[in-house]
Amino acid sequence: MKPSLIAFSLVTLNVFAGAQTESSVTQPDTIATARAKIGAERARLEAGFLEEDAACYKRFFVNSCLASVNSRRREAMANLRRQEISLNDEERRNRGAERIGKAEKKISIENQQQAADRRASALDDYGSRLDKEQNKRDEREKLQAREKANSEASTRKLRDQQEKVRSQAARQAAAVEEARKFNERQSQAQERRIQHDADQLKRLKSPAKSLPLPE
Repeated sequence: MKPSLIAFSLVTLNVFAGAQTESSVTQPDTIATARAKIGAERARLEAGFLEEDAACYKRFFVNSCLASVNSRRREAMANLRRQEISLNDEERRNRGAERIGKAEKKISIENQQQAADRRASALDDYGSRLDKEQNKRDEREKLQAREKANSEASTRKLRDQQEKVRSQAARQAAAVEEARKFNERQSQAQERRIQHDADQLKRLKSPAKSLPLPE
């Protein structure tokens, strides 16, 4: 899947989520349909990201390409998760409203106003709890994101250090090999000089031929 198509999908999902918020999903079948759409979109996006992952391995900068794909994958999946959470919250609101509605039917006409007040207070409390839960989820997501970023940074730093060590070891090995070859050449030259001096000494010490006797 091309990045432009994924971006278009994200925009479409955001519009879909906004429409849910504005229209306030209330029917269980509508919530189920929305959840099914999110599941289908998640599967479609993941398939596209897997294609991009495979394409990254054909490029020169594999790690950079994979990091870009993973960043967009996290953003897309987080967006889908937020929509699911919104649907879950709406579903819980529906169940709460249904329970409250059933309870109200048992209340006499004289107590309806009092029940309405209690309902408003209960809904306010419930909304407050939802807000607190959402804040906790946001904090957890931020903490996980920081931990992941720190882990990735540590991994990159360790990889860089390992690469430096390998490069240094290779340079040292090359220097040792060069020194060995130099010493070998020096030794061979020394041996040639010694042999040459020995040959010269033999020629100097060889006895002169005897002169012929006078007749």
